[in-house]
Amino acid sequence: MSGWPRRGRRVPQWPVRLARVRRDPCHAVLVSLDPRRLPASALHFLAERHLATLTTVRRDGSPHVVPVGFTWDDETQVARVITSGDTIKARNAMRGGRAVLCQVDGWRWLTLEGPVSVLVHPEQVAEAVRRYAERYRTPRANPARVVLQIQVDAALGLLERPPHPPSAAPDVSRPCS
Repeated sequence: MSGWPRRGRRVPQWPVRLARVRRDPCHAVLVSLDPRRLPASALHFLAERHLATLTTVRRDGSPHVVPVGFTWDDETQVARVITSGDTIKARNAMRGGRAVLCQVDGWRWLTLEGPVSVLVHPEQVAEAVRRYAERYRTPRANPARVVLQIQVDAALGLLERPPHPPSAAPDVSRPCS
């Protein structure tokens, strides 16, 4: 893999179509979301206490994926992850590029993607710690703590179970592939 995202990737223009529903019952409803106007179901999901995976890019272009706690600021479309400054995820973020957070709970999931930066100013770190403590718990003291800040410009998720109209009832005689 030479880099991520791949060259030539088209960034969608907003507003993106909110949903594409397939009649095939083996496929879920895939929803592209505008991070500037997340629906109430997304905001509620982001307020629940769940962990997520954070994907950053290693120097060789391969993905580095780790579980993290994070916070969401709907006013600025910013996701924040607190971590120690010497971690691989922090070193990857210091090189710039993009990062992805994906929160999953059963069939519900939400992915937030955007450019990542590292904040080291004590006031910015304190604000991120305060937000983290509201969502999860007060973190242990860490003088080397930094904040990974993702300016979210793309969101994708499945937040509501897709309805199965009678004409599209699952065909249990045919397995999904």
